[in-house]
Amino acid sequence: MANVVELKVGLHCDECIKKILKAIKKIEDIETYDVDTQLNKVTVTGNVTTEEVIKVLHKIGKQASNWDQQSSY
Repeated sequence: MANVVELKVGLHCDECIKKILKAIKKIEDIETYDVDTQLNKVTVTGNVTTEEVIKVLHKIGKQASNWDQQSSY
C-alpha cells in the first residue's frame, strides 16, 4: 500500500529544487512526487516512510519537517 509523505522544505531557488528532485528520484519504490514552490511543500507517494524522505533530504543539506507539524504564523 502506498504512503503519502508531505514535507515542508525550503525551496529557495531552481538549483535547490533540482537537487531535491534528483534526490527524491533515487528513492526506491516511489510512485509519484510533487514539488509545490508556492507552499514550500514536497509530496512523495509510494512505499516510503516520512523518515526515509527526510533522511534523503538531510543528506543533500536540506531541512525538512513533517507538513502536519508546521506552525502557522
